[in-house]
Amino acid sequence: MFEIRCFTVNPFQENTYVLINEKKQCIIIDPGFYYEEERNGFLKFMADNGLTVARLLNTHCHLDHIFSNRLVQKMFGKAPEIHRLDQVVLDRSPQSGQMYNIPFEPSPAPVGYLEEGDKVVLGDDELEVILTPGHSPGSISFYCAKQQFVIAGDVLFKQSVGRSDFPGGNFETLASSIREKLYKLPDETVVYSGHGPETTIGFEKVHNPFVPEDPSTRLA
Repeated sequence: MFEIRCFTVNPFQENTYVLINEKKQCIIIDPGFYYEEERNGFLKFMADNGLTVARLLNTHCHLDHIFSNRLVQKMFGKAPEIHRLDQVVLDRSPQSGQMYNIPFEPSPAPVGYLEEGDKVVLGDDELEVILTPGHSPGSISFYCAKQQFVIAGDVLFKQSVGRSDFPGGNFETLASSIREKLYKLPDETVVYSGHGPETTIGFEKVHNPFVPEDPSTRLA
């Protein structure tokens, strides 16, 4: 079973996830460590726990989710895996850093692309890739059926949703991703978002004002 560790980091308060199995192997998702103390704390955590990095995954490639892609490559030899539709977002990320006056080391090129339905396997555990665009063109979510959780990036938050006004974003596409993909998961599925606290699919279907299960009740 995965042990899930969350680090809330960088100027955007982004959630970075490390999924660890019983053999001390791990998958890093959206490494957003920006400040030196954050990076040092992360590396200390990895060393103290004797962790071996198996995969580096990005739910999407906005700058706050990729700040430490290069660090992971340098220290652990793993380049990111993304959806091919987010390659354009990755390519634009240095310019985004300049726009926000937040310079960072550009991400290495992807080592491969993930497609909907792919399985990310680590020992006896696996994550299913779900394509959930709308926040970015190639946003993906990672669903673990065995443990009933989904790492949803910036698609779905507790009683909120990701922005859809960035280049390549679209609210109707986002709402469709949530209703047709995420809301089809079991109600008890825990949602680990890219920002903010965890929630559940069942709670959001009833209480999310932006994308309720019944679109006729959406917040105006």
